[in-house]
Amino acid sequence: MLKCVSLVAGLMAFPVLAQDKAFSLQVPQALVDTGFPKHLLPRFSLKSGVRITVTQDPADAAFGAEGTPVFRQGDTVWHLARTEGPYTDAFQEWLLSDVGKRTIEAFAPDGEAMFIADVSVRETVQEVDLTGDLELGEQISLQSCGRCHVINEKNRMNAIGSTPSFGLLRTFDDWQYRFESFYVLKPHAAFTQVDGITEPFSASLPSPIAPVEVSVDDIEAITAYVGSIAPADLGAPIQSQ
Repeated sequence: MLKCVSLVAGLMAFPVLAQDKAFSLQVPQALVDTGFPKHLLPRFSLKSGVRITVTQDPADAAFGAEGTPVFRQGDTVWHLARTEGPYTDAFQEWLLSDVGKRTIEAFAPDGEAMFIADVSVRETVQEVDLTGDLELGEQISLQSCGRCHVINEKNRMNAIGSTPSFGLLRTFDDWQYRFESFYVLKPHAAFTQVDGITEPFSASLPSPIAPVEVSVDDIEAITAYVGSIAPADLGAPIQSQ
């Protein structure tokens, strides 16, 4: 009887484990200190639905001096060493893809890219297609973002005046990055949940305001919608007399 119970319990647990799309990544402290992992890893998770746990202990994959070269920091070439598996394989493929390279080089905390994605130092720039549902993007934007931001004429009188409008944000060179990863940027991380990516709020430390709950598809739709609107007209620069 005990064997039967154990077998049933094992069969019940298997689907849960099979759906756990995650792996651990060893990141040296020197790389953590740059802030780069907080820029890079959520973007991969957003596109793939795979959660990455960062550690400095031995892990499923590691950034370091061994493995496949994936990006350069000055004279240092960072490599990815990994155990074979669908999620670590997907991560390496993404890092070496055009989208992954653009994400790497978009990290510019002081206005200048800190990392070079192509270790062969080949300069290429390729646009990333926005494939989200525009109608859904407008709907989710008004519903989830409209309490603070002016989305369009539909909520112009209901937003917070000190919060930048979507039209203004659209003028920024890094607008796409801001929208695709807004849930890890201040102040959104304190009240935003992305299904399958972010950790649930602690029961002892709930969100201070009504949480925004979105999915990966919702974020892609919002980004596609913002890409379809015209940047705000800020007028000509003020000329000194």
